Amino acid sequence: MKPKKICFGTAEAENLFCAPLAGYTDFAFRKLCYSFGAGLCFTEMVSAKGLRYNNEATKLLLYTHPSEKNTAVQIFGSDPSIMRAACESEDLAKFSVVDINMGCPVPKVVKNGEGSALLNALSLASLIISECKKSGKTVTVKFRIGFTEDRKIAAEFARMCEDSGADLITVHGRTRDKIYSGEPDYGEIAAAKNAVSIPVIANGGIFTQEEADRMLEKTGADGIMVARAAMFNPHVFTEITGGDKNWDIFAAVRTQISDMLPVYGEKYTVVQMRKMVAFYIKGMRDCAKFRNALFGANTLAELEKVCKEIFVH
Repeated sequence: MKPKKICFGTAEAENLFCAPLAGYTDFAFRKLCYSFGAGLCFTEMVSAKGLRYNNEATKLLLYTHPSEKNTAVQIFGSDPSIMRAACESEDLAKFSVVDINMGCPVPKVVKNGEGSALLNALSLASLIISECKKSGKTVTVKFRIGFTEDRKIAAEFARMCEDSGADLITVHGRTRDKIYSGEPDYGEIAAAKNAVSIPVIANGGIFTQEEADRMLEKTGADGIMVARAAMFNPHVFTEITGGDKNWDIFAAVRTQISDMLPVYGEKYTVVQMRKMVAFYIKGMRDCAKFRNALFGANTLAELEKVCKEIFVH
């Protein structure tokens, strides 16, 4: 695909997005994705209730690097007044774009009436969007095509989002019960696209340039959002746009470490980077041996030694 700028609300960005990924899309990872061509990245999913109660772990998710100009924040919750208060809070003042999560399939989120549970509560979902919009922020919504396979509602939900004030929607082409399995339903994403006049971003099952092109062709969407593919290969943004498939993984890892260390400290950085590198080496020869060595590293020096053994030949 050839990236192009799209406008939504008061924002604009190239139409190749990096999804919010709980536990992964911290500022250092986003910075890496931007360097490889992502047009818009999102924070990890942030609890509106956590912000209300000044939860420090929640606030840590909001850290941004000075180089991040476009980054959007994603929040989740089911209380319209708390969601609006989060949008209007000092914590989110630096974000002009707020994305509302209405697609997370994780049981503990759904049991609280949040994430994908809102697919079964359109009136409440509408109220949440309209209340968040009153904050003056550009508001986007990420949702799935339905809660179960026997009731797909992508077009209906898309219209509700637009009517409630959403400036852009991202449609994950699977139902909640499918989690991340199976091919995305291109027809449902296309139905959502045809139902609204605001930009529609397609999400689900995009790992390669060919899959990105297929998604755009089959859905007519205005852009795509890459999720799990970026965890394994943040360089995927370059590859989707037709760039070289080779990247210096060791240099990228060292950059992530140097970015994270002064913000998070050694312990957190080591734990986080063990997890990230384990994704980066999937499919590599001797990856099981290297993964064991990674998770045996407890200090930065040990981690760097293992990474050197993996990547420097």
